[in-house]
Amino acid sequence: MKFSILIDSLLVVTSITLMPGISTAQTVATNANQAIVSNLNKLPNDYSSISHLEPFDLVAYAYQGGLLQHGIPSGGTLVFKTLNSNILAKDLVVAAVNAKKLQPQLLDDQNYINAVSSELIALPDYAAAD
Repeated sequence: MKFSILIDSLLVVTSITLMPGISTAQTVATNANQAIVSNLNKLPNDYSSISHLEPFDLVAYAYQGGLLQHGIPSGGTLVFKTLNSNILAKDLVVAAVNAKKLQPQLLDDQNYINAVSSELIALPDYAAAD
């Protein structure tokens, strides 16, 4: 047996063995020393016990339709309206406060609002990977 055939065979076996782990892997990017996990399907469906959502989680929650009753569209409509600047970070924060998912103090926290804005800017990329 040629050495190259042996190497090719090992690569095929390794690929097949690792495939289940690769298919469920999450894409990670970094933003100001903070990891951003972009797998919107892996977020919990029940946010009722959460009193503070991280910026990524807030955007994902809105994307999944968690803020529909508070005027924030979900899915592709959220992406479209974000791209057209019809939905801003402040809008999400206000809706989340009204939904009792965030503390009202965050309405005045410019760092939090800026972080939500960064996540909204990245939303089209996350949605495309979804």
